[in-house]
Amino acid sequence: MTRVVHTRADLEAARAGRFGGTAVVMTMGALHDGHLALIHAARQAAKTVVVTIFVNPLQFGPGEDFERYPRTLDEDVEQCEALDVDVVFAPSVDEVYPGGPPAVTVDPGPMGELLEGASRPGHFGGMLTVVLKLLNLTAPDLAFFGQKDAQQLAMIRRMALDFNLPVEIVGVRTVREPDGLALSSRNRYLSDPQRQTALALSRALAEGAIQPTAAAVRTAARAVLDEAARAEPPLVLDYLALVDPGNFHEVPDDYTGNAILALAAKVGTTRLIDNTPLTITGPTITGEAK
Repeated sequence: MTRVVHTRADLEAARAGRFGGTAVVMTMGALHDGHLALIHAARQAAKTVVVTIFVNPLQFGPGEDFERYPRTLDEDVEQCEALDVDVVFAPSVDEVYPGGPPAVTVDPGPMGELLEGASRPGHFGGMLTVVLKLLNLTAPDLAFFGQKDAQQLAMIRRMALDFNLPVEIVGVRTVREPDGLALSSRNRYLSDPQRQTALALSRALAEGAIQPTAAAVRTAARAVLDEAARAEPPLVLDYLALVDPGNFHEVPDDYTGNAILALAAKVGTTRLIDNTPLTITGPTITGEAK
């Protein structure tokens, strides 16, 4: 039976006496199949599974959707029970940040200034701060995060390495709707016409991923996004980037090896992100040397 707790003291009591490995899945609630895939992976890997549900104000900037972010705790708990989650930790803001906003936060470093960090100043500092706090509170052996938030996953892995955190960070592949749209709690904001425009994100990634060179990847993906920008309603591109998975810097046109094609865009007032890992092989050489 799933135990729901709301305080740090109750969380510690709920964890007491549980052995055999603990896995945590951190969410902001409004659970969808992407979250459930993380929980399922955690359930397969550990004896004890803790799911955290907390809408973290520190990672929302001015004008973002903190107030209207969906909060569906009762439904979320039902889904956790169906997947045999042991503990749901659903704290209040005061429980996570006693005494108000923290005076000491995690500095996300240079990677935190790129892409999502440039578009959403302060986001990664707030995200890393709450992840570190929740890792300390849940004390897991394993922590599961979705690859859909690729830059977030890379930064959490780097924080675990740099701070010598005794936890393994596990990435789980992106879960998509049958039409290709990456699952997100924000998808529910989209009207039917907006959703049709938003499908350009996954199409752009698919077109880019089959190209042999970095230059061709960018050209193919941008062509799809440019067409969507002329749709009604239009897609408004924030960024399209082809980056090194280790540091999220743009790769040069002659790059070969593993990369991540990442993008962010708005459709109406809803901001969506998506990405795909790919391997750039370089131009194919045909014929034989004489």
